Amino acid sequence: MTTLNRDCLSEHDRQVLESIFNPSQIGGEELLYNGKEEFPEDLQDRVEPNNPNIIESKKLELIAIQLAEDGKLPEAILQFTKAIQVAPERPAPWNNRAQAYRYLGNEKTALEDIEQALQLSNRSGRTGCRALCQRGVLRRKNNDLDGARADFEEAAKLGSKFARTQLIELNPYAALCNQMLREVMKVQ
Repeated sequence: MTTLNRDCLSEHDRQVLESIFNPSQIGGEELLYNGKEEFPEDLQDRVEPNNPNIIESKKLELIAIQLAEDGKLPEAILQFTKAIQVAPERPAPWNNRAQAYRYLGNEKTALEDIEQALQLSNRSGRTGCRALCQRGVLRRKNNDLDGARADFEEAAKLGSKFARTQLIELNPYAALCNQMLREVMKVQ
């Protein structure tokens, strides 16, 4: 069998091969959903009023996001909590705080925040889509495959590429096909 020269492949070809040889790591994102994906331009959260509480909440949320990106998750959670206290009707800080809790392994509290984000976002817009993906990841991790599939289907309809890859991975026929392709295409 001929050895495959991966340097000659396009990025898309590399991703396809990666999905074949590592089906549980499609796109390198399995159970590592970080909420940073591109969405269709028309998928927007509802317009929030431009009042002082909303403005302050957004400022606090930006501080919290920076803290989280710097790895200071407990401090980020405090800032997300302040953003929520200032404007509890905003779904984004609930969803972002859920992500911080999830990274710290506090899945129960993360799920409570995700549910609040889903309710406030009406399961729509970018925040609703991100919350569905987060809940899908938690459900999948806890072997609730039907629940995960339902969340990923809803998020995929909103435009999430991550959710679409997860749906492919949850398809037992796709998994079997990937396994067979790995056997056929073993790189030497």
